[in-house]
Amino acid sequence: VQLVESGGHLVKAGGSLRLSCVASGSTFSINHMGWYRQAPGKQRELVAAISSGGNSTNYVDSVKGRFTISRDKAKNTMYLQMNSLKPEDTAVYYCNAEIDELGLRFNVWGQGTPVTVSS
Repeated sequence: VQLVESGGHLVKAGGSLRLSCVASGSTFSINHMGWYRQAPGKQRELVAAISSGGNSTNYVDSVKGRFTISRDKAKNTMYLQMNSLKPEDTAVYYCNAEIDELGLRFNVWGQGTPVTVSS
């Protein structure tokens, strides 16, 4: 499985962005997925996660009510709608997928897409 993110950009505080993560390869082996971010000098953190069926989501407290994670399995694509962006949301955003291949589980990462929020 390969993951490719897009949608990162420079935006003013209060603005919105939608990130996309397109999966290719053995997409049938993907379980849950998530968006992570890593700001300069900080550890990578989980921002939002979504279950295999898309009916269960969870968010880090700092983005609750502002970000929405979703996935379109027919398009092999996961999204992160980000509204009311704040300068502290500035980071490189990474797509992650848990893969289950005949009981062997591992994680796959995308290359990241940068988001910069100016004040």
